[in-house]
Amino acid sequence: MTAATATMSTASNPAEHWHALLRPALDRFPNFPADFFARLRAAKLTFGDRVHCPFLRPFFLSLEDEQRVRAVAETIADLGERVVSAALADADLFAQLHLRPEEERLARLSVGYGRASTSSRLDAFLLPDSLKCAEYNGEAPAGAGYSETLAGFFRELPVMEKFSRQYEIHSYPLSAKLLDALIASYIDWGGTSKRPQMAIVDWREVPTWSEFEILKSRFEKMGVPVVLADPRDLEFNGKTLTAHGKTIDLLYRRVLINDIVARPQECAALVKAYEANALCVANTFRCKIPHVKAFFAVLTDEQNAGLFSHDERELIRQHIPWTRVVADVNTSHYGEPIELLTFIRKQRENLVLKPSDEYGGTGVTLGWETPENAWDARIEKAVSAAGAGGDAGCWIVQERIPIRREVFPYITQQGSVEFKDMLVDFAPYLFRGKLSGFLTRLSATGLANVTSGGGQVPAFRVTPRA
Repeated sequence: MTAATATMSTASNPAEHWHALLRPALDRFPNFPADFFARLRAAKLTFGDRVHCPFLRPFFLSLEDEQRVRAVAETIADLGERVVSAALADADLFAQLHLRPEEERLARLSVGYGRASTSSRLDAFLLPDSLKCAEYNGEAPAGAGYSETLAGFFRELPVMEKFSRQYEIHSYPLSAKLLDALIASYIDWGGTSKRPQMAIVDWREVPTWSEFEILKSRFEKMGVPVVLADPRDLEFNGKTLTAHGKTIDLLYRRVLINDIVARPQECAALVKAYEANALCVANTFRCKIPHVKAFFAVLTDEQNAGLFSHDERELIRQHIPWTRVVADVNTSHYGEPIELLTFIRKQRENLVLKPSDEYGGTGVTLGWETPENAWDARIEKAVSAAGAGGDAGCWIVQERIPIRREVFPYITQQGSVEFKDMLVDFAPYLFRGKLSGFLTRLSATGLANVTSGGGQVPAFRVTPRA
């Protein structure tokens, strides 16, 4: 087969075409993987000490993929906002979310503006006919700055120039769209400054601090001054909140509500300023309502069907896995009555158990990878949490969903490149409920997140050139 013939045979598949272009480049430039890592570190594309992207290919999606994802993701984000409003008005519905007492108090504080979630993310798997959703991150999810920077980095690779001769390439301006969303929430709150002073707030020791530095640089280039602050840096005098001598108009909250509740003294200034409505805080504390994983139990439980239209119920059925809060109760599975604990024990191979309010894969137990005795122990732990109530939190059980796998070139610790079959976790970002781009994570295991050792690649929409 000639080189020209090989190119023609792979051009109809963007991943194969990329690989066909990459292999000879690696042969010509054996130091390329080491140089690639060095450039990632220089660009702050790190999570703690690890680089985000040990992979040498982006994820490619089609225009049809993007349109399908948009319809599903934006609907689910809107349902999240609807559940927030309904739960605040209905104590029985609110109880289904199993928020802790202090989380409920914070969620019920009146803010009087905008959406609960200015920024959110739907963690999912993109399949040929559906977007199978694992959970909804309604609380200022990380990664947008990294994703956009990675996309720019890949656009500069020599192989991309050759690839673009066959495909039109579209990337996603996440930082601009995020800033637009934050400013829109600030205006909803009643803000009038044309250059509001923003603070990005989280613990200075978090491994994602480098992303805040990326966002600060991007936002300031777009005209909005930004200060990076730890909650312990904040001071509230009863009227204004300050950080490092700057009066804050708009606080982009990346510190989690879990930490705010667990460390009340260190977060007192932030909470008091929020209670006084002294500044715009995005996301609001109400975002906790759709953020907990029990949100999917609310969506899939027939008792809540009246909250949703026929078309919305059909979308939920197609794209959201059956989910229930683990407890010794009778419930239903697609209309069939079941005793929940018996069902969970019998259906281990088809179920996942996880805490309703953890992140980074903490506590996630895949039934098909778990021995029966360990599965039973996890069920007992979940039931004990449900019985304890209050601050103990709850667990959910969720139906196993199909996943997507693709081959990606992977840089090993020795600096060589291997082509590995990877799980592809595809997570649409939603800024004020509108699809704005994607976080794409890869893993060789059943869990795909950076905190559990996964890696990240940029996503590009590609269209074959005529």
